[in-house]
Amino acid sequence: MLNNAKERNFASSENKTLYTAATAVLVLAEVNRKQYRPQLKQYESYIRQVRSSHGGYAYPGDRQGDVSQTQYAVLALWTLDRAGINIDYNGVQATVNWLLRVQDPSGGWPYRGSDPESMTRIKQGGLTPSMAIAGGSALMIAADILGTWGEVMDEANTGIVGLPESVKLFLEDMVEDETDSNKPTVDAGLIRKAIQDCQAYISAKANSPDPGVVKSSWPYYQLYTLERYESFREVVLGDEYRETKGWYDVGVNYLKKAEQNGRGWPGQAYTTNSVSTAFAMLFLIRGTKKAIEQSAEGTLAGGQGLPDDTTKIRVDGTQIKGEPVAEAVTDLLDMLEGDDPKSLEGKSLPEDMKLAAEPKARKAQIDRLIRLVRGSSSWQARRVAARLLGQSDEIRVVPALIFALDDGDTKVRTFARDGLRFISRKFEGFGMEIQPGEKQDYGELRRAQRLWKEWYLTMDPGYIFIAE
Repeated sequence: MLNNAKERNFASSENKTLYTAATAVLVLAEVNRKQYRPQLKQYESYIRQVRSSHGGYAYPGDRQGDVSQTQYAVLALWTLDRAGINIDYNGVQATVNWLLRVQDPSGGWPYRGSDPESMTRIKQGGLTPSMAIAGGSALMIAADILGTWGEVMDEANTGIVGLPESVKLFLEDMVEDETDSNKPTVDAGLIRKAIQDCQAYISAKANSPDPGVVKSSWPYYQLYTLERYESFREVVLGDEYRETKGWYDVGVNYLKKAEQNGRGWPGQAYTTNSVSTAFAMLFLIRGTKKAIEQSAEGTLAGGQGLPDDTTKIRVDGTQIKGEPVAEAVTDLLDMLEGDDPKSLEGKSLPEDMKLAAEPKARKAQIDRLIRLVRGSSSWQARRVAARLLGQSDEIRVVPALIFALDDGDTKVRTFARDGLRFISRKFEGFGMEIQPGEKQDYGELRRAQRLWKEWYLTMDPGYIFIAE
């Protein structure tokens, strides 16, 4: 695939090539943007070459731009830019202008755009709610690449007041930033007006992006696009942002009804079961919003950034170093495993601790957390352990969380229940309303434990639950 992309050696029938290339960019940049930098550059070269002269993207041999393909090309370019790879910024400007030109007067976007070659909109054919939010998303993302809404994180701006210019930020995994700081501009007012018109279009019931209201051939693709649209609309509008009423709940309710009893979501149109499930999960976890927040919270090209607590920053020569997150978690575990259960009373524990990314360190941390949630006499230690285990998204922690459902602390039970629901991807789990003290229905609790054990044995048939 990559060699073909490099040589542009594709048969015209291989219509999904741009989608594949865009998805590959997202995966490689997420896994290790430093290690896969050569491959990412090759994909950038391919995306640069296949852009049409009008600014949009299309299937091979199609002279009209395709809004869906354009959306994925732009998403890949946004990812490449944030990975520190130089892209064709003039080409991005051309894409913004093409998207503005092919918007329908009603505010929607077509599947294939008829270009009026001016900013005077003309009637477009083939409008759908799915394409409206795809066009709106692509427009906002492309404008964000050009810094229209402000740079998310300027590497030169460390956020440390009074830092001498001679002191440079040291990041162990830092990669070279080749992006162009002198990017072309686009009209922010025109873009905001286009999104305002798009919002008016999808607000009409006949154009609802809810696949439960207006039947869609691509419901899971549409929901994933809706999450992206809302996430970037929040960036564009800032304090003026008002979310489309109940959009997330609407999507959750649709997915709850369509889910195949623990087997994910069904294939539909040209998607398989696994693709539908991937789209559904990206919607549920707010995948785009997380990507934006990761960029906004000081994550630089190497995937690491400034410590949240700048009091922990130390200057070593002309380098800045902070306490790694993994070490902070390990230090916390040392404290939680102390002999004195009262030593933590009255102390504030962090709410946003993250497990180590390095596999061996992460495994060691999880093993210690499992021991804490099962055996610590400190309710604070058990709370932290239950919360972190529930957020780990690792199937092997399920037995420990099932055990914690019976904890005497209400918060521990809540973290355990919610963690099981998250890891299993079961929206409602097996019931179990959390109540304090004697109000807790222990019959319901035992039933939930039994059902969770039965579910886990379908994942790991050889596991033996020891009577506890």
